[in-house]
Amino acid sequence: MDNRSLQLFLHLCDTLHFGRTSQAMHLSPSALTRNIQQLEETLGSALFERDNRSVKLTKEGRLFQTYAKQSLGLWQGFKQSLMEETQELQGEISIYCSVTASYSFLHTILSEFRKAHPKIAITLRTGDSEDAITNVLEDDDDLAIGARPDKLPSKLDFKRIATSPLVMIAPTDENRKNAWETAPLILSEKGLIRKRVDAWFQQKNIKPTIYAQVSGNEAIVSMVSLGFGIGVVPKIVLDNSPLAKQVKELTHQPLLLPIDVGLCAQKKRLQNPVVKALWDSLTQ
Repeated sequence: MDNRSLQLFLHLCDTLHFGRTSQAMHLSPSALTRNIQQLEETLGSALFERDNRSVKLTKEGRLFQTYAKQSLGLWQGFKQSLMEETQELQGEISIYCSVTASYSFLHTILSEFRKAHPKIAITLRTGDSEDAITNVLEDDDDLAIGARPDKLPSKLDFKRIATSPLVMIAPTDENRKNAWETAPLILSEKGLIRKRVDAWFQQKNIKPTIYAQVSGNEAIVSMVSLGFGIGVVPKIVLDNSPLAKQVKELTHQPLLLPIDVGLCAQKKRLQNPVVKALWDSLTQ
């Protein structure tokens, strides 16, 4: 059995969900199933009890979980000792961010780092910015670029990169003074911005008409440009959108707190010298 098999097994121990582990580890569910079956055949014991509804570790699975953690820990320690000998960091870092963040911040973060540490491989995953914190907390990625939540989980560290105002945008032909009172809204499904928008409407005792709830700020800009309604996005998203000229900021804006955008990581991950090297390369 190799280290990749042990990593897959340990991730499945944490999620107890074949779909989530296969997605996070970038392989098909059938490939993950074959990998686990090969481990079980090698060990001669079932590691998981699984049916159509649930996945559970067996007694043998819990014992093997301890072995797998110790084995990978020894391997990481050995690699670190080699790095200390050669004074050259090697390894892999997984980063998650939105499409906007990938071209707004990543070049600045990685340009000098790549020159200093050419043997560190970077894996980049993009998606909804609202998933950044969750992905780091669930060990799907080492680091993520996202908005700082109002209450930062105790397990996380956060380094601010930029502050972005929240702006309400509308189709270019929208001329009503307080358009948010009557125009349909296009909002994020979840997350910090959605909470702030909902709180503002509640404070003003306005019950808005919600046309659509979407995933990703870029999708909000797109739907607004097509005339489906008005929306709220970080200004940094609007400034970097290819559709920026197809929408306009409303003259009369709701007063919403800006968001802090930054790099986040679990404190335990920062004990890894490779992850810490990237973290330390970013000035506070």
